[in-house]
Amino acid sequence: MKFLVDNQLPAGLAQASDEEICRYAELHEITVVSKDEDFFHLAVRSGATLRLVWVRIGNCRKGALLESFERTWPRIMDSLSAGDRVVELR
Repeated sequence: MKFLVDNQLPAGLAQASDEEICRYAELHEITVVSKDEDFFHLAVRSGATLRLVWVRIGNCRKGALLESFERTWPRIMDSLSAGDRVVELR
């Protein structure tokens, strides 16, 4: 499974709109990881195939964020593997 973190976009996507990033992720079957609520709305729209790890943690230090990912990663992967298209990280 491939992931695209919208904070560190690959060359060619740095200036892309959320919709363009969404289309790219859907086309290449990449799961987006983002705090941006716009991606949630794109993921739940009719006909969407976007998979999203929606980071719902408020502002925090990098260590706390990474700890949250580490603690919940098995659940995130299980949910995505089961076909869930949006998984929240709280």
